[in-house]
Amino acid sequence: MTDAPGLDTEPFRQGFRGLLPEHLGVRLASVAPDLVVAEIEVTRNLCTAPGLMHGGAIMAFADTLGAVGTSANLPPGAGTTTIESKTNFFRGGVEGTTLRGECRPMHRGRRTQVWQTTILNPDGKLVAQVTQTQMVL
Repeated sequence: MTDAPGLDTEPFRQGFRGLLPEHLGVRLASVAPDLVVAEIEVTRNLCTAPGLMHGGAIMAFADTLGAVGTSANLPPGAGTTTIESKTNFFRGGVEGTTLRGECRPMHRGRRTQVWQTTILNPDGKLVAQVTQTQMVL
């Protein structure tokens, strides 16, 4: 799959203001119809056990990227919501590190879109793989 030209990330960042993605510290690096890339710092307030990122925070990070990817592919006036999500965890996100999320479409239909997000640690090792279905509203 070839990455399409990037979109302006600022409207997406503005959409985060005052909402969970801003609270989590999601930092969008790039947004394109075929790829969303972002980072999140594993801070203590996102940990469940000392030093390890809460699985729900990892899932919320991935869910945010899937929603951004879907939004980048919507017709004017349409919205989106997650209707299904599955996460496989492979290793912990360690406090004090930055995780990278790479989200790619598996299916972009008129009524649903399916996105897969790969979460990597600073060494490039797989932390989690999330597959989610977004309904087009």
